Amino acid sequence: MIPIPLSLMRLIEHLERNGIKSIFVGGFVRDHFSGHTTSDLDIELYGVSSLEQLEALLAPFGKIGLYGKSFGVIKLSFAGYSIDFSPPRTESKAGFGHKGFEMAWFSDLSFTDAARRRDFTINAIGYDPLAQTLLDPYGGVEDLKHKQLKCVDPQTFIDDPLRLLRAVQFAARFELTCDETLLALCRDMIAKGSLQELPKERIFEEFKKLLLQSVHPSIGMELLREMGGLDFFAPLDKLDTTPQEADSHPEGSVWNHTLMALDTMATLRSGQWRDDIVLMLAMLLHDIGKPNTTIITSDGSLNAPKHAEEGVELARNWLYRITEDKDLIEHILPLIRYHGWPRKLYRAHANDSEILHLSTHVSISDLILVAQADFFGRSFKGDTPKSFEAGEWLRERASALGVLHNPLPPLLMGRDLIALGLHPSEKFKSILDKAYNAQLNQEFSTHEGALAWLVTYL
Repeated sequence: MIPIPLSLMRLIEHLERNGIKSIFVGGFVRDHFSGHTTSDLDIELYGVSSLEQLEALLAPFGKIGLYGKSFGVIKLSFAGYSIDFSPPRTESKAGFGHKGFEMAWFSDLSFTDAARRRDFTINAIGYDPLAQTLLDPYGGVEDLKHKQLKCVDPQTFIDDPLRLLRAVQFAARFELTCDETLLALCRDMIAKGSLQELPKERIFEEFKKLLLQSVHPSIGMELLREMGGLDFFAPLDKLDTTPQEADSHPEGSVWNHTLMALDTMATLRSGQWRDDIVLMLAMLLHDIGKPNTTIITSDGSLNAPKHAEEGVELARNWLYRITEDKDLIEHILPLIRYHGWPRKLYRAHANDSEILHLSTHVSISDLILVAQADFFGRSFKGDTPKSFEAGEWLRERASALGVLHNPLPPLLMGRDLIALGLHPSEKFKSILDKAYNAQLNQEFSTHEGALAWLVTYL
C-alpha cells in the first residue's frame, strides 16, 4: 500500500464517480520503493471520453495548465503536487529525434499494453489507489530491489535517443547496474549516431539530473563510457588514456581522478541548483586540458604544465555544445583556469595583494570548493588528510580581506576625476584601471588615500 494524501484521494474519488479510473504511474510509484520523495505526479486515466470532459472535471480543483494538452496531457497544480493527467496511449516512431513520434490514445487500453511504451521497468510500475493494488507487469519492483536497470521492450526502447542519457542519469541517481541487454542496445544506438539526434537543451537537462540528483554521479559517467558515448562528448574520451604521476595520483588516469573528484563535489552541493551545476560542471571539466599537455619530464615523471589554461577553451567549446547559457559558462571557465591556485598560493605564502587580484577573476569561495574536491578526489598513499589546509588558509585570508565572494569595489570613481577638474574622455578608463590596480596592490585602502594617489599620479 502506497500512502496517498486525503486531498488527492478526494480528487481520485471525484473522477471515479464520473466513470474515470486513476492509476498512479512513473516516478511517484518508483520513488516510493526507492525511498525517494517527489511532488511530481503522473496519473493515467482510464475511461476518459474527451480531454474537454477531463478539463471540466478537474477545473474545480485548481488552475489547469495548457502546456502538453496537444499531446493528450492536462496539467494541474493541486495540494502541493504538480500533476500530469493523461489517457493511456501508445507511441510509434515516425520521424527524426526525440520528438519524432506518433501517439494514439485508448481509453480502454490495458495497463500492461500502456506501460509497454515506457523506457525502463522501474518506470513501468503502476498503483491503483482505490483498490490499493500494485500493477507491475514488467517486474520493476524486483529490478529496483536488485539494483538492476532494464528496459521494458528492446524493440521500442531504441526509438527514442533521449533514453540513452536517461539510462545514464537513472543509473547514477538510484545506483543501478545496467542490464547486459540494455547495455548492448545502448552501444548499438550510439554506434548508429542516436546521440546526434538530440537537441542540446535535452542533453543539458539530463546532465543536470545526473549531476544534481545523484550521490555518486560517477556511476552515470562510467556507464556513459561503457556505452561508448564519450566520443560524442569529446575530449572527455581522452581522459581515460591520459596517465598521471603515481605519487600524486595513485588512482591512475585523469578519468579516474575526474570521477572521484566529481563524487567529492557532490558532497559539497548547497541545494541551489544554479550554484551547484556551475561547480559540478567545473569539476567534470577541470582537467580537460591534461590530454593535450601531459609530458614526461627529464627525470621521468609525468607533468601537465599549463593544463588549466589549455582547458579553458576546450571547456568553453564543450559547454556550448550542451547549453547556450553564456552567463553559466562564464562562471564555470574561471574555476577551471584557476583551480590549482589555492594550493599554489598557499605553498608560496602569497601576500594579500595576490589574493585581492585573484578575487577579480573568480569567486574565491567557489574556487576553494573546486580545489577541495580536486584535492580529496584521488587516492592517497597512507592516511587521507583530515583537512584541506590550503583552502582553510585561503578562506580565512579572503574573508579578512572582504573578497571571499566578490572583489573589492573600486575606491576611485569617474566623479572623483571630474571633481579635480578633468573632463570626461577616453583617458578616464586608463586612469581608473591603474587606480584599481594600485588599490589591489594595497597602495591605498581609503577614499582619501585614493585621492592622494590620484594627485600624485596626475
